[in-house]
Amino acid sequence: MLKKMTAVFLCILIAAGALAACGPKNDISSGAGTKDFPVTIGSVTINEEPVGVAVLSPNIADVILAMGYEVQLKAKSAECTQSDLAVLPDVTVDDVQKIKDLGVKLVFTDTKPAEDKVSALNKEGIAVLSIVKANGREDLDRLYSQVGSAMKGAKTGYEKGRKTSQSIFLTIDDISRIIPSSNTPTSVAYLYDAEGSVVTGDTLEGKLIESAGLVNAASGGTENKLSAGDLLLANPKYIFCPTGLKAKLAQSEEYKKLDAVKQGKVYEMDPNLMLLQGRGMVEAVSFMAGTVYPQLLEGTAASGAPTASSGTPSVPGSSTTSSAAAGNISATLKKGDKGDEVLKMQNRLKELGYMFVKPSGEFAEGTEQSVKDFQLLNGLTVTGVADPSTLQLLYSANPVKRTN
Repeated sequence: MLKKMTAVFLCILIAAGALAACGPKNDISSGAGTKDFPVTIGSVTINEEPVGVAVLSPNIADVILAMGYEVQLKAKSAECTQSDLAVLPDVTVDDVQKIKDLGVKLVFTDTKPAEDKVSALNKEGIAVLSIVKANGREDLDRLYSQVGSAMKGAKTGYEKGRKTSQSIFLTIDDISRIIPSSNTPTSVAYLYDAEGSVVTGDTLEGKLIESAGLVNAASGGTENKLSAGDLLLANPKYIFCPTGLKAKLAQSEEYKKLDAVKQGKVYEMDPNLMLLQGRGMVEAVSFMAGTVYPQLLEGTAASGAPTASSGTPSVPGSSTTSSAAAGNISATLKKGDKGDEVLKMQNRLKELGYMFVKPSGEFAEGTEQSVKDFQLLNGLTVTGVADPSTLQLLYSANPVKRTN
């Protein structure tokens, strides 16, 4: 009897082991893995770190840039217009041979291609991973952890993804804290077009409006749709929209009835700021908050805002607390610049908690956003250009640090 029970028990153990072996490998659906690879994301398992990646989604491209993982990119789609990716060749899911020749082992999309397209890529040893946009603050963690895990593994990439996602909202929270309190809420709307596409309350972009200390007049809509008539009832005080839409709104029989249009309170923005979910979201919140509360961009500290110290900032090298090498405070550094002065600035920004991409000596989009964050929290005009006044405060002994 004992022998029979032992045999049955052993069979159960063997069966359980077989099922485990056939199950998902290092699945991140419930959190970070115990090792990097293999990693399972949804129904796709990636067995080793992909040496080459193609990104066919502008949104995922923005996420990759935010995490500093662009070095693995070998190709992109034409829709990925980020300047940091301009040197990459354009491909589509139909370019199987081209993608293979470029050394790509993983293709990112945000909508799953047709099965025959996926199958053709899979036959060449190329995984296809479709990751949808985030629809809220917590879901942004999901987006970043999935992208990070696919590129760097279920432990390293997952943790980097969550850290990057949370750092974005920590910066946004810093902006929220310096917005002046008011007994009269200011209502705004962000219009994608003049046909009823608007940021609604059930989206991540709707949360960005709230983070700017504003009331979303279109919060009652769903899936980014609200009729012009319903928007007229809400009648937002300010309207934000993509570049080029302002004139169309003024000519629309419906939208020109809005007080914001009649009073000229329509403000155009880079459309990517409210379309893509990278660090541009911080700029979107900064822009909207700065438009409604211009004192934030004029160096006038709002109630409760962190302020730069009064008087002339310390000269670098004297009473500075920086451990990074001090740079030339008379320089002006901007996007596209390269060299030692940019590297020194990046290292100082990293020391103060603003730099979330690896210092490289190249002033690209990630560095520009870091400069903007520094300027915002230190009461400077937010431009993204490191002018002498920005650099003087940056290298001083007591700039405002960004705390995580």
